[in-house]
Amino acid sequence: MNTECVAEIDGLRVEAGGRAIVDGVRLRVRPGTVTALVGASGSGKTTTGLALLGEYPAGARVTGRVRAPEGLVGYVPQHPGAVLNPVRRVGALLWDIARTQVRHLPRRERRQAARKRILHTLTEAQLPDGDALLRRFPHQLSGGQQQRVVLAQALLLGARVVVADEPTTGQDALTKRHVVERFAALRRAGIAVVLLSHDLDVVRELADDVLVLRAGRVVESGPAARLWSAPRHPWTAALLAAHGAAEPAGPDGGAGRAVLRTGPFTARHGRTAVLRAPALTLRTGDSLAVVGRSGSGKTTLARCLAGLHRDHDGTLQLDGTPLPRSLRARGRGQLAAVQYVFQDARAAFDEHRPVLDQVARTAVRLRGLDRGAALAEAVATLADLGLGEDLVRRPPDRLSGGELQRAALARALLARPRVLICDEITSGLDTVTRRGLLDTLTALRRERDELCLVLITHDLDTAALASRIVVLDGGEAVEEGATRDVLKHPQHPFTAALLGTTAEPAATSGRG
Repeated sequence: MNTECVAEIDGLRVEAGGRAIVDGVRLRVRPGTVTALVGASGSGKTTTGLALLGEYPAGARVTGRVRAPEGLVGYVPQHPGAVLNPVRRVGALLWDIARTQVRHLPRRERRQAARKRILHTLTEAQLPDGDALLRRFPHQLSGGQQQRVVLAQALLLGARVVVADEPTTGQDALTKRHVVERFAALRRAGIAVVLLSHDLDVVRELADDVLVLRAGRVVESGPAARLWSAPRHPWTAALLAAHGAAEPAGPDGGAGRAVLRTGPFTARHGRTAVLRAPALTLRTGDSLAVVGRSGSGKTTLARCLAGLHRDHDGTLQLDGTPLPRSLRARGRGQLAAVQYVFQDARAAFDEHRPVLDQVARTAVRLRGLDRGAALAEAVATLADLGLGEDLVRRPPDRLSGGELQRAALARALLARPRVLICDEITSGLDTVTRRGLLDTLTALRRERDELCLVLITHDLDTAALASRIVVLDGGEAVEEGATRDVLKHPQHPFTAALLGTTAEPAATSGRG
């Protein structure tokens, strides 16, 4: 291995299912640097990153050379919930690692030393209130908190290289700044970071070197500053142009008929209140954005509306009729009326069945279509979202995270919902695809008069699509109002802080 590199890839080609997922990729990773891989969903970023851990798709044919420090490459996945044991508390997950590192100590000192290591690592990973967090199960954490727990695991292991797959996906602007500072600190400590990201603000702030991938090939590489100032490949220029494009402004609120009403309610995890939500009314043609930091209660609110979190004391009404709190108690029409698109799309698909069949199944079960008609509608809807029939006839593990997010949206649309809840569905997409999906949501709202949108997002640019905004902080609604009013004239200091950090997502890179 090159003595200046802690890991390297040379001529990597990975073939699966008769096609090359990556082809001829070359990568040099130096200690104390951040190397970013950018590109559209399905371009090969994750496959390249996982190669450093020696992991490849099942049945893949691999050629080329990959060299990395054995056992010392940490991985922070895009969907961290998939790698956290759901039946073990966070403390137990971290204890398994920490106890192996204190065996040299006298037995009476080991527990206290391991606990000290764990709490220190949680602080490094931007997870305050470690004692309370250690008692929780993974499902009781937000996506951002899960991500930071996985980072803590990598830090506990003493990783010399950290592969971070979309580490700011689903993060609010304030938390994003902390994540960037955390990876900048890893760089200062001499740890190499391989950053797989669609977030070009974060790439620009952190990366020393950038590789631009398209269809499995590196189309451009070089120092980050040079790529931004003088991109040489048309695809690089297209990514940067889409990133700089203005987002659509929030439309005026609809004045249609009430579809979904809620009373004020408190939601709990066990005995702990995690959300105090205001009364909400969603009307035909309306759209509501729920914004706030990771862990603020955004997803809990969405899950209450969808019947996925029944531990709350509120009332729900659909078209003036009581809507059961539990999904299991809702009828077929009620299930179709309120559809949820999850942030972790991969976990929402059966890994053994083709994506197309799963999308079409929604129209069969909830609308009574025959299989042929459902498949035809599914193919057309998926195509509208940029997913060709050949691609969606594959199982989920053959699609990228961004492709699965779009497939999950198509599946929800086949139910012909009245209320469509979108939980961070643009957070794992490249700038070009993200822009297209935002345009799709805007068009849906205009074309389907009976549809209400609920956008759960950390991203105020995405929130600008909505007619109204609710801002959550620490489980409390701190501000609510028309989108234009809240974005232009925030009344609460927390909202103002979110707006301020959106303009500069990472004010301090820590670069010397």
